[in-house]
Amino acid sequence: MSTFKALVVTKPDTGYACDFAEFDERDLMEGDVTVRITHSTVNYKDGLAITGKSPVVRRFPMIPGVDFAGEVIESSHKDWKPGDHVVLNGWGVGETHLGGYAERARVSGDWLVAIPSGLTHGQAMAIGTAGYTAMLCQMALEGHGLKPSRGPVLVTGAAGGVGSVAVALLAKAGHHVVASTGRPEEADYLKSLGAAEVIDRAEFTGPVKPLGKERFAAVVDTVGSTTLANAIAQVKYGGSVAACGLAGGMDLPSSVAPFILRGVSLLGIDSVMASTERRIEAWALLDKLLDRGKLASTVTKVGLAGAIGAAPALLDGKLRGRIVVDVNAAD
Repeated sequence: MSTFKALVVTKPDTGYACDFAEFDERDLMEGDVTVRITHSTVNYKDGLAITGKSPVVRRFPMIPGVDFAGEVIESSHKDWKPGDHVVLNGWGVGETHLGGYAERARVSGDWLVAIPSGLTHGQAMAIGTAGYTAMLCQMALEGHGLKPSRGPVLVTGAAGGVGSVAVALLAKAGHHVVASTGRPEEADYLKSLGAAEVIDRAEFTGPVKPLGKERFAAVVDTVGSTTLANAIAQVKYGGSVAACGLAGGMDLPSSVAPFILRGVSLLGIDSVMASTERRIEAWALLDKLLDRGKLASTVTKVGLAGAIGAAPALLDGKLRGRIVVDVNAAD
């Protein structure tokens, strides 16, 4: 195959564009492994890349898509051979390195993780970067001593990709999950994933007090800004907060009070540059712990063209769960 189908972001004189293109395999970037991609996803960062609403793309032309699943077809890397089934999350793919919205990718073999034998390519991307990030959040919280006996766990932005998987994972682990959302119509969906309570996000959007009532043993926050600050103020003594998103903004209008008076810990979760060892551990736990039926209930499937349409809806908070992109689908 000398050319392949891809979504390509360009920056012409008139502005910013994302459209189909026939991409020449010779123009793939450096790497020691070539992968035949079968599936990708639409994450928040992908929405920004497709629409151009934030400058996450830092070279042009760029194939967006911060993650993908597929099969190795060429490799000079010691750990990979043709026929291996692999997943990639982050490492600047879709931002500075050509990404997953294509039938081919050439990447460093150090960026790849083997898809657990219990998962298909489609299931791996139903999890995707969002689900992998949710698992990193749970690992961090449990590493900081979180147990079901400590009390409720709050998940903000619960109907989104990270939030949906976090609700399912935490509930499976026996935690009393409180799901926060601005979409009350998603209450039944969130309860089907295991949420014990569904509350309005408005509870976390008002003025931030240095300390509030101690309500939560831990928090998985996908929103940032005022939501995160209000959540921190309501964490119990010795509790922890895993912060992994900024859909609400990059600022944090908080105070030191929760940290020095209640011993609350703020745990930053980075999925892009996490170590290979951490990634392997996260994917093994996802294979072991994530209910396949609940995972399937979070998924909407689209083709490459559908990714273009899904991007603005995702940024506007109109989509729930996970968007899986079948790169070979006609639409």
